[in-house]
Amino acid sequence: MSRRWRLALPWLALLAVALIASGLRYGLIEPSTMAQRCSGGGPWWCDGRQWLVLGFLHGVYGVIALLATALALLFWKRTWLAWLAAALGVFALQLYCFEAGALALLVGCLRLLRLQATHLPPVDQHRQRQQQVQAQP
Repeated sequence: MSRRWRLALPWLALLAVALIASGLRYGLIEPSTMAQRCSGGGPWWCDGRQWLVLGFLHGVYGVIALLATALALLFWKRTWLAWLAAALGVFALQLYCFEAGALALLVGCLRLLRLQATHLPPVDQHRQRQQQVQAQP
C-alpha cells in the first residue's frame, strides 16, 4: 500500500463513521414514522433505536468521546487512540452531544494530524534556490 493511502485511510474511515452516524440519526432516530412504528411493540430494531435515544438523552456518547480524548492525550503516541477520539467525537456530534463531540473531534483530528506529520520526511523549503543557475550564452 502506498504512503498516500496509508495516510488517507484513517480519514476515510472517519468519513465512514460520520456517514453511519448520519444514517442512524436521519434514518432511524429523527423520522416520526419510525417513532410511530416503535410505539407499542414494533419490529425487532426498535430496541436498538430506543437504546440510541437513551444514549444521547443521558449524554453517554459525549462522555465516552471525552474519555477517548483523555486517553489520546495521555498516551500521545498511539495513532489508534487519536482516531478513536475523533470517531467518537463525530458520532457524538451527529447524535446530539455537541459540546463534548466537537471537543473530541477537534482534539482527535489534531492528534492524528500531528502523529501523521511526524512520520513524513521533512520538506526542503529551499529546494528551488539551490538549483544550479547557468549563465546565458
